[in-house]
Amino acid sequence: MTARPATEPEIVEIAQTPTVVVRDRVAFADFAEFFDRSFPLLADAVVAQGLTITGPAFSRYHGEITETADVEAGFPVDRAPEPDGRVTASTLPGGRVARLVHVGSYDGLPDAWAALESWIAGQELAERDDFWEVYTTEPTPETDPADLHTELNRPLA
Repeated sequence: MTARPATEPEIVEIAQTPTVVVRDRVAFADFAEFFDRSFPLLADAVVAQGLTITGPAFSRYHGEITETADVEAGFPVDRAPEPDGRVTASTLPGGRVARLVHVGSYDGLPDAWAALESWIAGQELAERDDFWEVYTTEPTPETDPADLHTELNRPLA
């Protein structure tokens, strides 16, 4: 069974958002380990600095994903954090964004991204090099992968 998007692609206008992140160049095969290692560091920094998380976890990619990726794992927060070891401040950019919500397991994300990219090309829109995923459904051991919702975001030039 193939996962399907929950929505049709759309263009939304969003505000720039401060974030707390761990950023690294990560081998594609090591993504899960990177996220598993990063989110506890982020949680500790949020508590230590008295930050307020203002939305769900995300991953942001700078440039293409090949065998490796320049990736941030993070949370949107109420204000920029102070750098603390591997944890640093970043932002999710504001402006026009092409968005698609993917419903289903993370295994279906490459196809969902391809559908969004195809839609952007069909609309003759220019995209930027960065893009991000928002994990609007928190994965737990009890979560049915078919119930996961992931928001795909591609900033437009």
